Amino acid sequence: MSAVPDFAPMTAADLEEVTAVEQLIQDFPWTLGNFRDSLAAGHDCWVCREAGRLAAFAVTMRVVDEDHLLDIGVVPERQRTGLGREMLEFLCGRARQAGMTRMLLEVRPSNEKAIAFYQHFDFAEIGRRRGYYPAREGREDAIVMAKTL
Repeated sequence: MSAVPDFAPMTAADLEEVTAVEQLIQDFPWTLGNFRDSLAAGHDCWVCREAGRLAAFAVTMRVVDEDHLLDIGVVPERQRTGLGREMLEFLCGRARQAGMTRMLLEVRPSNEKAIAFYQHFDFAEIGRRRGYYPAREGREDAIVMAKTL
């Protein structure tokens, strides 16, 4: 584990590795096309590497004065070690520097670990999107959370 995470802009060369990690950690993962589209759209896309290996990634989208966290992931062996916290703090810092006043995200109600993680960073529920996510049986709501930056 490195002392200081090595955050770098995500590039096309990272996409297959990022997609492979996403497939490992999500029940309904983003596709290679989703990540490729985010890069092409100019979203704020980042990776964190440790000893050259992908350890974490994130994608945010800026809209007016808000940053929307679209996807964040940490490789399984680095989960619950503080790397997700460091990635989120990094993203919030970038958003503040860009003049963003708030960060938004959606999370599945069934993802209790993620909800607790976001609440620890002062994200609060501000609404729900009914039937937002695909689920094993039908659809699942999304909890919309926000944090003032």
